[in-house]
Amino acid sequence: MGFSAAWLELREPADHAARDNALLADAAIAAGENPVIVDLGCGTGSTIRAFEGRLARPAEWRLIDNDPELLAHAATAATGRDDSATTHRIDLRELDALPLHGAGLVTASALLDLCSHDWVKALADRLSRYKLPFYAALNYDGQMDWTPADPADAIVTRAFNTHQRGDKGFGPALGPDAADAIAKIFTAAGYSVLQAESPWRLGSSEAALQRELVTGIADAAHQAGAAEALGWGALRSGNVDSAACRIGHRDLLALPAGAA
Repeated sequence: MGFSAAWLELREPADHAARDNALLADAAIAAGENPVIVDLGCGTGSTIRAFEGRLARPAEWRLIDNDPELLAHAATAATGRDDSATTHRIDLRELDALPLHGAGLVTASALLDLCSHDWVKALADRLSRYKLPFYAALNYDGQMDWTPADPADAIVTRAFNTHQRGDKGFGPALGPDAADAIAKIFTAAGYSVLQAESPWRLGSSEAALQRELVTGIADAAHQAGAAEALGWGALRSGNVDSAACRIGHRDLLALPAGAA
């Protein structure tokens, strides 16, 4: 599993627009008066920017990724801000290596739909030992709506969702089932779980993102056996200047007992 800095930077405005503001505010409160935040799969540091102006005080960020190039980008995210940041090159399959001591909040963005049920359960078990709240944003929920509609939309979506359940490095991925699974796992671990929809809403002003998105969806759906996928992708790529789409996501905030 890996994403380029260019892709993460392209999608960041849509990610920030999609996050549920009320749940993000609740996550900022959960971080506490002296926030120390561990960001899993930090990418280019988008989560730091999403929290800007929302925390009680400048935060200490512990940025976790296995990609040294992305960590270098993320290290600059706190530059020019009052926040501080340390980077930690860690394989996220090694949950025992996470620097959780003294933390007040753990975050992950657009990550858990790529992870397996067993991995999320292991994460919940580890966070529960520290009684740490967990904010997981932008989990793909399997829903896509396209304007104008195309007869192949449903076929491509089903095939893409099948592909998303494949192994992305953590075992069979939760894919579109992620939000429901996360909620059940953390509830079983003794947490109260809040949820909110956070869909991407892309129009002609996001044509570049739409084009990259369509290409990725078409390739994945084709790999999953949808014969229509490449033709669907070519048609949609050619129409991004006048098309729109809604890509479903959900945000979750899991609060340990006594914190809700």
